[in-house]
Amino acid sequence: MQLSVRGIEKAYDGRSVLSDISFELQSRDRALLLGPSGSGKSTLLNVICGLQSPDAGEVQLGEETISELGKGDGVRRRHMGIIFQTLRLVSALSVKANLALAQRLQTGSTDATLVEQTLERLGIADRANARPYELSQGEAQRAAIARAVVVKPDILIADEPTSALDQANTEVVAQLLVEMSEAAEATLLIATHDDRLRSFFDRTLTLGDGRLAG
Repeated sequence: MQLSVRGIEKAYDGRSVLSDISFELQSRDRALLLGPSGSGKSTLLNVICGLQSPDAGEVQLGEETISELGKGDGVRRRHMGIIFQTLRLVSALSVKANLALAQRLQTGSTDATLVEQTLERLGIADRANARPYELSQGEAQRAAIARAVVVKPDILIADEPTSALDQANTEVVAQLLVEMSEAAEATLLIATHDDRLRSFFDRTLTLGDGRLAG
């Protein structure tokens, strides 16, 4: 499913944050959105996910226009798996229940077998009944990846997934994201300031001062 971002503009209090941002990703592409803190990466992801509206331009996923008023929620539920910078796991629920909740909210049903298989594949099946606050940082990161994948997304999106990780764990998480996107046959888009991730991606889009290169 093709993602098309065309002419996106966004400003806050008269200050331009995104200026004429345009690019396309084909189905199952892997792309890195690279830029320093404050360059507009999170804002651009929010626009792509339909969490914010652009001042100008449009975002399309397949034949659906995400950036049209009222359309973002539906497109996001049907087609996207998102790993937020703050992982947003529900602390009162077990890891397994977090995944089942994500499935139910996005697809209207649950698939316990897929939940179990995903946790096993990510190496945290033994933590299925743990609460998020009982997990290590690496386990929580894997749980967030699992939650994004179990909704069978067409596009998997992550915001700074390795920002607090050392080199070894950065490589592990990057490889997991690539492997899980391939298993789901999903497009992968990661926003980061972490230049260590370049080698894992087919394409790098560089964002600086609200403008895109690459």
